[in-house]
Amino acid sequence: MLWSAPRSRSTAFFRMMIERGDFTGVHEPFSYLAEFGYAEAGGVRVTSAPELIAALGAAGRERPVFAKETTGRRYPEVLASPAFLAGDAVHTFLIRHPAETIRSYLAISPGAPLAKIGFESQYEVYAAVARATGRAPVVIDSADLIRRPADTVRAYCAATGIGFRPEALRWQPGGRPEWELSRSWHTDVAESSGFRSPAGGGPGPAPQPGDHPAAAAYLAHHLPFYQRLYAGRLVIG
Repeated sequence: MLWSAPRSRSTAFFRMMIERGDFTGVHEPFSYLAEFGYAEAGGVRVTSAPELIAALGAAGRERPVFAKETTGRRYPEVLASPAFLAGDAVHTFLIRHPAETIRSYLAISPGAPLAKIGFESQYEVYAAVARATGRAPVVIDSADLIRRPADTVRAYCAATGIGFRPEALRWQPGGRPEWELSRSWHTDVAESSGFRSPAGGGPGPAPQPGDHPAAAAYLAHHLPFYQRLYAGRLVIG
């Protein structure tokens, strides 16, 4: 499992994992369940969180599964599933500076509420996994992924016990059936062929009230959760 706040390049990471060819990809299943009333895992359609967790486990017994999820909402069913948190899945986390994600999110959805930015919920899952497993989960930084994709993915693979496949760092542009229900959010990835930085690079200046009425307040709220996650990230040497 890869847990990411929205607009943190998690779909690009998902696209890279699909390119490997050795994982069944599951795209935002808990989000789809909440948003659309159903999700699919390993070809099985489910309509509840317990069914989804069971389907992910069943699919994983047939073939390795990589599922990515965004944290623009809370997932109480996940937090209440100790077996899923502690051993049925390896939970990892992708972060990006909230000054970047807030600008990106509000440009697409100007009326988004504070919780949709996602770092508070992301940290909630991180803390639950740490408590359940007794160890700090793997965290990678999106900035490292853009600056040093091979080194960052290699470190991620080593930390999670999977082989590194450098050829997966490049792919053919195009959409994917896994993200069809939310394709309007993934146009940048659909047009990409690898990890890339937006023009200018870096988080840039902090959002100001003039950028969007809620931007500065959203940053003030979510930045401390990001900073806690950032403190535990994999340091790419």
